[in-house]
Amino acid sequence: MNLAAATNQNLAQISNVLIYSAMAVYTLAFFAYIAEWLFGSRSKVARTAAALTTRADAEKAAPAVTVNQAGGTAVLERPKVTVRAAAGRRDVPDGPGAHGGDEQGDLYGRIAISLTVLAFLIEFGGVLTRALSVERAPWGNMYEFNITFSTVAVGVYLGLLALKKNVRWLGLFLITTVLLDLGLAVTVLYTASDQLVPALHSYWLYIHVSTAIFCGAVFYVGAMATILYLFKDSYESKLASGGTPGTFATSVLERLPSSASLDKFSYRVNAAVFPLWTFTIIAGAIWAGDAWGRYWGWDPKETWSFITWVAYAGYLHARATAGWKGRKAAYLALIAFGCWLFNYYGVNIFVSGKHSYAGV
Repeated sequence: MNLAAATNQNLAQISNVLIYSAMAVYTLAFFAYIAEWLFGSRSKVARTAAALTTRADAEKAAPAVTVNQAGGTAVLERPKVTVRAAAGRRDVPDGPGAHGGDEQGDLYGRIAISLTVLAFLIEFGGVLTRALSVERAPWGNMYEFNITFSTVAVGVYLGLLALKKNVRWLGLFLITTVLLDLGLAVTVLYTASDQLVPALHSYWLYIHVSTAIFCGAVFYVGAMATILYLFKDSYESKLASGGTPGTFATSVLERLPSSASLDKFSYRVNAAVFPLWTFTIIAGAIWAGDAWGRYWGWDPKETWSFITWVAYAGYLHARATAGWKGRKAAYLALIAFGCWLFNYYGVNIFVSGKHSYAGV
């Protein structure tokens, strides 16, 4: 074995160690997010926020809350909004967040974010060393696509936090699914470092696949917000009809943004990334023309990419022209993401085609 081959093999091993290390830190972040939710559920502020309020009361400035701490007192700002409307009303403001206004819950939430940043950096290092080990972009098989995808998904989440967006409530759900994704990658989808097939030796690999990964990560964040919207909408509907949700549902859902906010967030992220998904398909067609001498051949991957585009276009069109909001639009968004998910996993694993080189 020559020196270059030995170096590449060592880099591949380092990449594996970094990916497993990232999973360990993500696990710590997961428990920190759990602690944030648990302390928030028991906090005085969260219990107070659960009381039924009128719109007028919600719009008033809220007083500070004094909390006993280590023999002294700490003053917290009471959340300005609550998340439960009076019976028969749906003008529900956003919840206080996973920490529920509890100081210790907020501390664990900040720890969780710090651990998420650390795990992201470690995982990014794993992706980078994987690329260095094969001297190419790390997107040649499903394992590499998975570890890159989860890295970008966490990066999108952290980017939204850096932009001061109210998305910390998404952390627990995101990290849970990222851990599942990485677990699948290192067990079922793992593929040893290898060189690309000739068709992939093109600068279009960097353009087409990188945009596809980024689009998928944003669609993923939008889909999670859509699922949470459906739960929150059912919760608010039950309250509006005079029903009493269960204790667990109340403890969790009262701290999330209102269903209207979740619906708006999901729509905005899907609408923002849709033009880039359009570009991704066009870039793929150009690459196919260079590699195979034809721009479009209804290969399974091409077909499902187009189906996904049509599904998201239908969702955005329904919202823009037919005025669809709420549950009907949410179902369309989830169908569209389901198409993307099948294109991601199903086509690569179960369907044969020219893209089968990306195999497991």
